[in-house]
Amino acid sequence: MKEDQNLELVKRIKALADTGLVYAEDEYNKERYEELRKISLELLSHMSQKPLRVLSDFFIPEKDYPTVKVDVRGFVLNNVGEILMAKEKIDGKWTIPGGWADIGYTPSEVVVKEIEEETGLQCSVNRLLAVYDKRMHPHPPQPFYIYKLIFLCNVEQGDLRPGFDMDGAAFFNINELPELSKDRILESQVKQLYTMVKNNGVNVYFD
Repeated sequence: MKEDQNLELVKRIKALADTGLVYAEDEYNKERYEELRKISLELLSHMSQKPLRVLSDFFIPEKDYPTVKVDVRGFVLNNVGEILMAKEKIDGKWTIPGGWADIGYTPSEVVVKEIEEETGLQCSVNRLLAVYDKRMHPHPPQPFYIYKLIFLCNVEQGDLRPGFDMDGAAFFNINELPELSKDRILESQVKQLYTMVKNNGVNVYFD
């Protein structure tokens, strides 16, 4: 079995353990689910190469049914068809702007906020382009189960400049893409989104 398949199985075990801890009523079952949770975090630490302490701090014990994390990103083209990208300080690579969905904001509000924070450009949202399940695409292994919402956005105003937590912001030709931050976006996804926009399709890609 491939390593990424093993990782997905461990994520499912953790989700089952978290669900069990939410609904277990007796101490015997709670202890067993807690042990399963600890084992799953140790396996996730080993397989994702992230310190156990970091994962333990991030994965606060669930008090409700565990759900998927949501990443929201904007796909923006300028008037010559170049793609807006931001350079991550974390790995020095490029991605379309976006980030985790924030509580209290709609998905479209999140993407507008993230684009402005990362690139200095104020945008409006046109429509939803895609909903990616990262498990279905060759992203690097990671401990979280994530859906990615990609919105087509239009520039309204602003000056192109990188945000405080970014190393750059620029437009790129589809045939001259920079080195991508594969944890956030893949070349295959960028090209698919670009084709969808250029073909003026109205369908939303999912999975």
